[in-house]
Amino acid sequence: MSEALLRDIAEYCRRAGMAESTFGRLAVNDGKLVSRLRLGGRVTTDTADRVHAFITREPQPASGELPVRTPIISPPTPSGPARNFRFYDNRQKYLLFVTTCSEKWAIAQRVGMELGNIHPRPPALRLFDAGTGDGTVLTRTMRAMHHRFPTMPFYIVAKEISLEDVRLTLEKMPDRLFEHPATVLVMTNMYYAEAPWLTPHSVTAATSLVWHELPLTGNTAHDFELQIGDLQAFLGENWQARVSSNTGNPVYEKPVVLVIYREDHKFLLDQVRPRRGTTRAEYDLVIASQPYRARAEVEFKARRIIAPLARSLAPGGRLIAIHSHGHDPGLEIIQLIWPGEDPFTTDRHTLLQVAKTKLGSAARAFNFSAYADARSLFRYDMHTLPSEISDTIGTSTLFAAWNAAVYVAQVEDQRLSEAISSGAYLDATREVLRTHGGLWFLDESYVISRKRGLV
Repeated sequence: MSEALLRDIAEYCRRAGMAESTFGRLAVNDGKLVSRLRLGGRVTTDTADRVHAFITREPQPASGELPVRTPIISPPTPSGPARNFRFYDNRQKYLLFVTTCSEKWAIAQRVGMELGNIHPRPPALRLFDAGTGDGTVLTRTMRAMHHRFPTMPFYIVAKEISLEDVRLTLEKMPDRLFEHPATVLVMTNMYYAEAPWLTPHSVTAATSLVWHELPLTGNTAHDFELQIGDLQAFLGENWQARVSSNTGNPVYEKPVVLVIYREDHKFLLDQVRPRRGTTRAEYDLVIASQPYRARAEVEFKARRIIAPLARSLAPGGRLIAIHSHGHDPGLEIIQLIWPGEDPFTTDRHTLLQVAKTKLGSAARAFNFSAYADARSLFRYDMHTLPSEISDTIGTSTLFAAWNAAVYVAQVEDQRLSEAISSGAYLDATREVLRTHGGLWFLDESYVISRKRGLV
């Protein structure tokens, strides 16, 4: 019934020029109706009847709902894994966004603020990066850690399922291991509920666990680069993922743990290095930068990601989480093409409330800090030269700005193809760039900290 209902809604929205969120609000007072259906949700017979009654009763959009420009509405979403298309897994859009926008720099700066609030205990400062991406945030954070704690051993676990991102991250590590030799770097592809402890939950996954240690010899960054580069065959063979037939999300074929440290510091790091089957979490700092899809249900975000990460904190440890906020010029571009579109459905206040509920009685051991907007919200920009934002904006600048806007809003390829074919997206992008003299976005952050003396 859900698939047929989606087809009917999409067809109506296309004819009426109405955003799907607007349709949900007008038909059944639920702006998230269509997004839940796309994620595989079900509806009652009564809700389906109300939807069909609205379509029959309102062949044209209600007064005041007509968009200023003709919107581009997505076709019916196919069933199966495709309905959960993960925009962050689109490599071309991801890499273009990373290289043209300053988000990674801004996030690293925000994460660096938390270093002044942690109080590591022997034998090491322990950090967990819950989604490393290309390693830019982690690398910058490691530099800040070395600046503040130059002689303290580091235990760093980085979770990343993408083989290409693991390669990009490892390319940045030789210099970090040279500057801060007392470092144990662990890369893993496990799930959020497994990765902090480096322990798969299922017996089947545990028996297939690949645990590989690389003690680096030599004492130059060049030495380390050569040895890390020799990992390519190992990564290609073991760091494989597939698409889940149930959720459409990527999952590992087999869990992998890669432990890298300097051989000349092995003795010093003996109490820091993880051992298979006996690894503890107890992190001083957890980074959760864009760890979930903006359109995912708040219950999923809290239960599957934030709550497990909070449980991995040591007494006094802090989880800094960051996600897109919207209400910025980037969203203006999106709404000129898809009026009413707003993927940023969960703010930090709501997410913290639900996370507290999911933690149950354990929530008493944590502080939940949403902070005021002045501290929580921060801005990042698309890199442009003053000459690029003029009466005639170059096509390359428009393409980069459009890519950044749809990447942040996580617009799926099915709808993008129609937007690009119409040409309206360039007009919308040009209009917003001229209005604001460039393009910028807002992220919001929040912190969960474990109270001292409570585990």
